[in-house]
Amino acid sequence: MDFELDEHHRIFKETFRKFCEREIEPLVDQAEEEEKFPLHLFPRMGELGYLCPRYPEKYGGAGIDKISEVIMREELSRVSQGIASSWSAHSHLGTYPIYKWGTEEQKDRYLVPAIKGNKIAAFGLTEPDAGSDTKSIRTTAERKGDYYVINGRKIFITNGNICDFLTLVAYTDRSKGYRGISLFIVDRNTPGFVVSRKLRKEGIRCSETAELLFEECKIPAEQLIGHEGGFYNLMNTLTEGRVGVAGNCVGIAQAAYEAALKYAGERIQFGRPIGKFQAIQFKLAEIATEIEAARLLVYKAAWLIDQGKEPIKEASMAKLYASEVAVRAAREAVQIHGGYGIMREFRVGRYLRDALVYTIGEGTSEIQKMIIAKQIGL
Repeated sequence: MDFELDEHHRIFKETFRKFCEREIEPLVDQAEEEEKFPLHLFPRMGELGYLCPRYPEKYGGAGIDKISEVIMREELSRVSQGIASSWSAHSHLGTYPIYKWGTEEQKDRYLVPAIKGNKIAAFGLTEPDAGSDTKSIRTTAERKGDYYVINGRKIFITNGNICDFLTLVAYTDRSKGYRGISLFIVDRNTPGFVVSRKLRKEGIRCSETAELLFEECKIPAEQLIGHEGGFYNLMNTLTEGRVGVAGNCVGIAQAAYEAALKYAGERIQFGRPIGKFQAIQFKLAEIATEIEAARLLVYKAAWLIDQGKEPIKEASMAKLYASEVAVRAAREAVQIHGGYGIMREFRVGRYLRDALVYTIGEGTSEIQKMIIAKQIGL
């Protein structure tokens, strides 16, 4: 059993960290203030092989393993979770079903340009009345000859207002229950596909998020991904996604910890740095320990995926723990900064707002506990 990253992973981590610090970090403050994603990053990251990196080289991907992907996510989120969120919706949720179950024609038309950054992907699952309860979605796709007609509404859709296509979750046969849920590709310019509003958020502000409306939206039958009844495909997509999101949360926690550690060494009170006081030392010691534990959970879940397994329990454990650690780390970082912690010139307030998103997004902490309970036989 080896707990060290191999040389390939270490070099990859260092190279990608330099890219994030050089080309992404200078964009973050303005992107957050304007609540806009820097769109030029999609083709730029595509050019360097940093978009959709898990997919095979024959489609233009880098063919990296899951451990490398969570390393990328940690480094990206360490700089900006807002940018990491839009990257994730594009590089995994919006494209993974196409790669895994799509036709070669679908891959040529959507996956290849997405990997290059020439097309932006989004993923449409959540609805106003269906979030944690996936089976309660109301959006329908009715087969009419050579077409499907889609009606419904989606909310909290990352990249929804900037995407070129959407991977959509809809019922094709409600009488079959969850087995009647299917996946589709919907082009943004399809009549009946309406961006009803851009949503303003407290966290991940530079990640574009929208509410979408589908009114008699007619798409060709070949836009179906796989076959009708793709619920388990959806669940597989979410399981692998949770491992990735857990890596994002480790990145947020790491950024908060680094900021707090630096500030504790610089801030003078009562004649010495506050880091010399036991109260601050204990906070930082606990944060460092929890981050290390979260990272190990994430790496184990990623390793299981690389072994060809579907780690449902481990994915939920990693996502649950890492997201809660991110909140605690950011909260303590704000406390250590004192009054400066709630000033926008310091980033720890942003880390806390961003971390809070991920005890909710991609499956709430409560839902993760339900999944874990089921997996351990309860």
